[in-house]
Amino acid sequence: MIFSIIIEKLEFETIIGILPLEREKTQKILVEGIFEYESQEFLDYVVLKDMIKNLFIKNQYLLLEDAIQDIAKHLKKHFSCLKSIEMSIKKLEILQDCIVGIKTKIIF
Repeated sequence: MIFSIIIEKLEFETIIGILPLEREKTQKILVEGIFEYESQEFLDYVVLKDMIKNLFIKNQYLLLEDAIQDIAKHLKKHFSCLKSIEMSIKKLEILQDCIVGIKTKIIF
């Protein structure tokens, strides 16, 4: 059986982006995801959430696309039971008139 852990409204500050201002000062991001896994194994959502947040803060990614690919690779390595990841990253304050971000689904 396949189950999904859902992470919603994971909001924190980190260095992310390629603009000079984005490399100097942290900005708020919002991360959300659906993580499908085989039910025979235990998937600890606290460890999952902490790993995502820590990878962002530690790696200070340039591109949102790089962040998602790297995080997916780390999660699959740590949680072999993962079957797919659907994740979005949004920059909450970079533009004044909208929120921008990306979303992708990775199937293992």
